[in-house]
Amino acid sequence: MINFKQIELKDKKWIDPLLTAADMRGCHHNFVNLFAWSAIYNYQAACLEDYLLVKGEYGEDQGYFYPAGQGNLRTVLEAMGRDAAGRGSDFVLIGLSPENIIVLNSLFPGNFEYREMRDSFDYVYLLDKLVNLTGKEYQAKRNHINRFKKSYLWSYEEINSENLDECWQMNVAWCLEHGCKNDETLLNENCAVRRCFENYRALGLEGGLLRVAGRVIAYTMGDKLNSDTFDIHIEKAMGEIQGAYQMINREFAAFIHNNHPEIIFVNREEDMGNEGLRKAKLSYHPVRMEEKYLGKFTGALSV
Repeated sequence: MINFKQIELKDKKWIDPLLTAADMRGCHHNFVNLFAWSAIYNYQAACLEDYLLVKGEYGEDQGYFYPAGQGNLRTVLEAMGRDAAGRGSDFVLIGLSPENIIVLNSLFPGNFEYREMRDSFDYVYLLDKLVNLTGKEYQAKRNHINRFKKSYLWSYEEINSENLDECWQMNVAWCLEHGCKNDETLLNENCAVRRCFENYRALGLEGGLLRVAGRVIAYTMGDKLNSDTFDIHIEKAMGEIQGAYQMINREFAAFIHNNHPEIIFVNREEDMGNEGLRKAKLSYHPVRMEEKYLGKFTGALSV
C-alpha cells in the first residue's frame, strides 16, 4: 500500500512545489488548508512518482484528492485504486473539477460514477470587482462601507507579530458571541483557525485587521492558491459593528491588488451548506463557482 503520513508543518517544503506545478484551482489543493484541517478531516499525504496524494474523510465520504503533480497519471491512479482495495475501501476521488472528470473519462471511460458536492463549491471573484465595487450590483456594499467610514474612527493594518495576538483575542470573543462550544462546525473551524494563528509566519499567511477606536473588530487571512488566484481562508468581524465585514473584505482586496500584481481572482472558499453564508457569498457576485464532484470507481484495475 501507499505510505501515507499525517501532515506536519515540515511537509510544506515538499508539498508546495508539487501544488505549484499542478496549478490547481480548488481550495483543498492548498497547504494551509491541508495543514489547518488535517485533524478534523484526517488528512494524510504521500508522494508517488512526483505527485502529491492526499486522502481524507468528510463525514460519510472518504477518499482521495485528485493527484497534484506532473507525470504518468494513469499509473498513479491505478496505484491509488490498489491502495483503496488494500484498505478494504472503494476507490473514491473527492473534490473533482469538471476538468479532472474529462481526464478521468479519457483514461478510464465509463468506469467512474459522479456525484455533485454542492456544499463544497468554491466562490471565485474578480479581484478588481472586490476592490472597486463598481456597478449597481455592489450599491449595497458601497452603502455599508460609507456608513462604516462615517460612523467610526477606524484604521486598517497588516497583520504582523505585534498585533497577531490581538486578532486571536478578537477571534475568541467572536467565538463566544457565536456559541462555538455548542456548534460542532464552528468548533472544528476554530481548531483550524488556531493552527493558522500558531503557525502564521511559517505558513506564509498574509492578513489584515480593522480597528475601531483602537480595538480590533475584524481580521482576515489568506495566501496564494495558484498562479493567478489568492485564497481567503478566514474572515471574522464583530457583529455589532455595521459594515465591518464589507470594510475588511474591501481593504484586504486592495492589499492583495497592491502587493500581488499577478493575482486576477480571489477564492473565498465554500459555504459548507450554511444558508446564511451562501447568501453572503452570492451577494458579492462570483465570476464563477469552482465546482467539485465525488467520483466512485466502478471498473476493474490492472494488478
